[in-house]
Amino acid sequence: MKKVICGESLQEKMLESINLLCGTVKKTLGPVGCNVLIDHSNFSPFITNDGVTIAKNIESDDEVVGAILEIIKEASIKTNEVVGDGTTTTLVLLESLYVQSLEFIKKGMSPILLKRKLDEGLEIVLKEIENLKRKGSVKDLESIAAISAGDKNLGHLAYQVLKKVKRKEAITIKESLEDKTFVNYLKGYFCKTTLASSYFLNLTQTLSFKKARVLLMNSPLVDIESISFLLNDIIEKKEDLIIVASYFDERLVEEIISFNIVNDLHVCLLKIEDYGMHIYEILKDLQSLTNAVIVEQDQFITSRNIGFAESIVITEKDMKIDFKLNEDIKKYLRKIKKEINNMESDLEKEFYEKRIAMFLNGTAQIHLGAPTKTECLEKRMRLEDALCALSVASKGILVGGGISFLKVADKLEQKDAFLKLWSIALGKVFEQILKNAGVDYVSMRKELEENAFEQIYNIFTNEWENVQITSVIDPFLVAKQALINATSIAGMLLSTTSLIINEYKDVAGKESEYNNW
Repeated sequence: MKKVICGESLQEKMLESINLLCGTVKKTLGPVGCNVLIDHSNFSPFITNDGVTIAKNIESDDEVVGAILEIIKEASIKTNEVVGDGTTTTLVLLESLYVQSLEFIKKGMSPILLKRKLDEGLEIVLKEIENLKRKGSVKDLESIAAISAGDKNLGHLAYQVLKKVKRKEAITIKESLEDKTFVNYLKGYFCKTTLASSYFLNLTQTLSFKKARVLLMNSPLVDIESISFLLNDIIEKKEDLIIVASYFDERLVEEIISFNIVNDLHVCLLKIEDYGMHIYEILKDLQSLTNAVIVEQDQFITSRNIGFAESIVITEKDMKIDFKLNEDIKKYLRKIKKEINNMESDLEKEFYEKRIAMFLNGTAQIHLGAPTKTECLEKRMRLEDALCALSVASKGILVGGGISFLKVADKLEQKDAFLKLWSIALGKVFEQILKNAGVDYVSMRKELEENAFEQIYNIFTNEWENVQITSVIDPFLVAKQALINATSIAGMLLSTTSLIINEYKDVAGKESEYNNW
């Protein structure tokens, strides 16, 4: 059974949803924004000021509010997915745009026409913001990291690690077993693998091979006869052999173990731990590093399939190949980079970027230390925000703290009613940051306007700074995505006049309150 909610009843529920989500998240905005304690059924409660994490965890027992909440969440989640930051700014803008626009609808304006006006205003705002963009210096990037992390030390850590490995996707954050934070930089190509038998480790933690032969199979290996010529050859030359395949027959594994014992050799059987086409892409990486030719299904194995590696280290969980970057590998990397340009999935891009990083600058593991797991989780989210902000800052920066928005708002204020609506929304970001800091935003805005935005107030240091050398910086792309996504969701909500929802009953069999609508 379906129910329809429309008109003023729907508008009230939309306002309730916006107040619940935006009202909760916006209190975390700025360098001294508050934290939120989140309980979770799957793990211990934790504390965070990460906007997207808070937004994802806000729910309602009211099915109408719950449905609307999911739409509003999309604005913040989309911003986070594209640029990794700006969630809270998006929701502050969304709340103001919706609440103000609703007054126009109540006066009889067409929602579709209003949405069009919002989009036209967005184009003007984006052009004005673009004009304020500039290239960031090293000092600017460090400031961006510190602001995003809400901590100078974490910001500095994020900047130093990203500076070395170049790609955010090449950085893994783990909980440190100690109370201190440290970084491990890793060189070489790593892939997760599983040994066909624990015997191959031979009671050691790692297996190290020098000048080993490599066979790569995009197919199962079930018959030892199919590699008999290869086994005879390594007996003669006393060489090691690494075989990577999609599956190994149990009997074949036993025969290889016996072969190793009898001949005092190492033939190691590995399976790549990944899924779908990722496995084949990793096989192609290994092919570029070893000059092996991948064996496909039902293909006869010949000597031309065999590759060679100078150094391989195998553990219970992964395999590492050391290599020297040559022209063939560079050519292969150029091909991978072209494939990235045609991808729409962020997850696929991340997978490809991480592989490129292993070939070029290596990867990094940040081990975060903290007295408690709760604090460690909170630090991890702030560090991730800093890394995301840094990775998009290369596209340009803006004076932060809502100041750039405020400068644009000042230009729009004297124009038509719809641009005035935008002017008010842009000013809300600065207003919320100062509210969260306990600062009088009215007098502060007046002072900024009187000095023509040449001097700005840094809440983080509690000092006034020259706008040309200020450390209050935001990535341009974060501001742009926040504006675009806030406008998109506000427009969709404003142009939605009816909601069709499933009719629910509670445990006592009482019908939902919406049955009476």
